Amino acid sequence: MTVQTMRVALGLVVAAGLALPAMPSLAQEVANGPVSGLPLPRYVSLKSDRVNLREGPSKEHRTSWVFQRAGLPVEITAEFETWRRVRDADGTEGWVLHSLLSGRRTVLVSPWSKNKGETFSLRETTSDSAPVVATLEPGVIANVQSCQNGWCRVTVSKMSGYMKQDRLWGVYPNETVQ
Repeated sequence: MTVQTMRVALGLVVAAGLALPAMPSLAQEVANGPVSGLPLPRYVSLKSDRVNLREGPSKEHRTSWVFQRAGLPVEITAEFETWRRVRDADGTEGWVLHSLLSGRRTVLVSPWSKNKGETFSLRETTSDSAPVVATLEPGVIANVQSCQNGWCRVTVSKMSGYMKQDRLWGVYPNETVQ
């Protein structure tokens, strides 16, 4: 199974050569989108299990990729009419119909991790010494309840707990989510 096939099959966004999560540069200003009036860039998630990523903002443009995982976080970087330009955790970019996106915040646990067998602790409270609720593998999708002071409260299946914000793709560094 190739990396690309595995990516589609598992809905993960792990790719060779990924070193850091995609995020706005410190010099990049957050602006409001010309269509929605919402901040750009911003994170959202996929609403459907099948979302076509197109080369341009119309159905006439070629489909360059098909996402196959509802809830996958993506970053909106531009807007044009009913289309949104998105980027996934491995940097793949293209256009998606806005109706296939949800404002529900989700994150990927450390998709850039290259260490085989590495796991990340979901903790009971916002402390490195707090009891571990669960251990999560890279690429797991979690729902975001809130983020502040470098920690996010997330839920995976029926387990809730806290993870350090810098281990998550789908929230910006020091972003407050309520």
